[in-house]
Amino acid sequence: MYRTHTCGELRISHAGINVTLAGWVQTIRKFGSITFVDLRDRYGITQLLFGEELNQQLESNPLGREYVIQVSGTVNERSSKNANIPTGAIEIAVQSFVILNKSAVPPFTIQDETDGGDDLRMKYRFLDLRRNTVKRNIELRYAVNRAARNFLHANGFMDIETPFLIKSTPEGARDFVVPSRMNPGQFYALPQSPQTFKQLLMVSGYDRYYQVVKCFRDEDLRADRQPEFTQIDCEMAFVEQEDILNMFEGMIKSIFKEVKGIDYTETVERMTWEDAMWQYGNDKPDIRFGMEICNLKFPAHTFPSKSGYEQLINGVDFKVFDEAETVVAIAVPGCSEYTRKQTDELTEWVKRPQIGMKGLVFIKCNEDGTFKSSVDKFYSEEKLKAIADVSGAKSGDLILILAGTEERTRKAMSELRLDLGERLGLRKKDEFKLLWVLDFPLFEYAEEENRWVARHHPFTSPKPSQIETMIQNNPVIEDAANYLKHPYANIKANAYDMVLNGNEIGGGSIRIYQRELQEKMFLALGMDAEEQQHKFGFLLGAFEYGAPPHGGIAFGFDRLCALMGGSESIRDFIAFPKNNSGRDVMLDAPSSIDQKQLDELQIRLHLK
Repeated sequence: MYRTHTCGELRISHAGINVTLAGWVQTIRKFGSITFVDLRDRYGITQLLFGEELNQQLESNPLGREYVIQVSGTVNERSSKNANIPTGAIEIAVQSFVILNKSAVPPFTIQDETDGGDDLRMKYRFLDLRRNTVKRNIELRYAVNRAARNFLHANGFMDIETPFLIKSTPEGARDFVVPSRMNPGQFYALPQSPQTFKQLLMVSGYDRYYQVVKCFRDEDLRADRQPEFTQIDCEMAFVEQEDILNMFEGMIKSIFKEVKGIDYTETVERMTWEDAMWQYGNDKPDIRFGMEICNLKFPAHTFPSKSGYEQLINGVDFKVFDEAETVVAIAVPGCSEYTRKQTDELTEWVKRPQIGMKGLVFIKCNEDGTFKSSVDKFYSEEKLKAIADVSGAKSGDLILILAGTEERTRKAMSELRLDLGERLGLRKKDEFKLLWVLDFPLFEYAEEENRWVARHHPFTSPKPSQIETMIQNNPVIEDAANYLKHPYANIKANAYDMVLNGNEIGGGSIRIYQRELQEKMFLALGMDAEEQQHKFGFLLGAFEYGAPPHGGIAFGFDRLCALMGGSESIRDFIAFPKNNSGRDVMLDAPSSIDQKQLDELQIRLHLK
């Protein structure tokens, strides 16, 4: 055998026994007539001691970094122990060794603190995976996978595979397509999710389904996106929203317990989409800290009961507020002592193109009860105090105010709030806070096309109380300027997202399961009967054969792993990821294919 033990296994209790180890040479340290070698494998590092006799052999048959070797020897207690590693109390007095394979000089140091940049490490990803920091990420991914499967199995879910070669039904992100040699001119698509298949499984009577499944979307990439990604995909029949929330809240808590040793006993907070947007400026708020957004000026079509706030900011001839569609504020705790340089820096931050604001107003709530602001000449001390009161500011706080169009201003304040949370150390990576966001709009208005689009996907059911509203009303928008008055604008989806630390980690809904309602949904999205039949005839037909009420959820597995591992990028938790251009630089893919293959597929390329 190549080894009797691993490089992370031996302890002082093994002293005196003969062992055989195999692994990779991490470091080599020569001290006169002896040589120390750190041998590494997946499980850890063990120090090897080559005595005088073997040291002479090393002169003629030297070792190099990343050589694969096998050694046999005796476990001894180390005279100089290393408390930083589990095997630090012992070393192996080597009696014989074999070089199993030599290694070229690695292009970067294979250590936690490496000198290799991202591109280089991605090109040699098989080497990067040897580093402890990456290995720990892959181990955490496996642990999350195992914990999810354990929970789902214990709760009666079946792991059922669904096809990767399916029909293209573009709705949302672009499909990756695969040409069919046996069906010239026709294409498969790679699934963006197993959505329709898991619904068909509910019709088939498999009332609890799950998959840890690959999904594919041809979309622009960023740190938390990859063209191929993994979901924990789940579906249940004969359930209502509350059943789904309770089940999968339990799953995430179970994963935290098994993987991180965190006993998440508190009830997961629930928030409506509308409250999330107004209080935090986005639909996946980070609730680990406060600084809730206060709307000082409400648009006419929302929250008319709160429009009294306008009297605090209007009527003093400050046109920035008077002419703005929305004015929003946050109270930053303990920052009233910010200097002019610091407030100027925040102003420049919100003026950046990616934020897009024209400026920033601040009010300092001084410890002595006075107020100092960048708009003192417009607002009296009394007015500033009133603004502080409605903003929830206390003595010592700094109020920051943005004004402009509703959507941009709300989004900008959300980004500013998150940035300040980071600066003030309020977004701790070892602190986890879960949240359910509920009651999303069923539809969004696509202004350029003057039509409705599904906020989630076209299989999401309206709230039960609003099903008749959807069925009985015509989805056509006759007055684009007043689309908010259309009945469809106020229909809420029977949908839910789970949020962790300001990141959406899962989303799902109670599904449509009656043919009439599904056809009405497709019609609202601009699909006539012919298109419905062409794209989704299989699903509509299935609904005629006793489809049960059902719903489900899909968790972003890569993102969940990254957050649990304290990282912003899912790439760190995928064994062989793509870069930001969607390329596998290790394999040099995508790449061209031979003309013979193109001829077999009857494909002719016309590149622009």
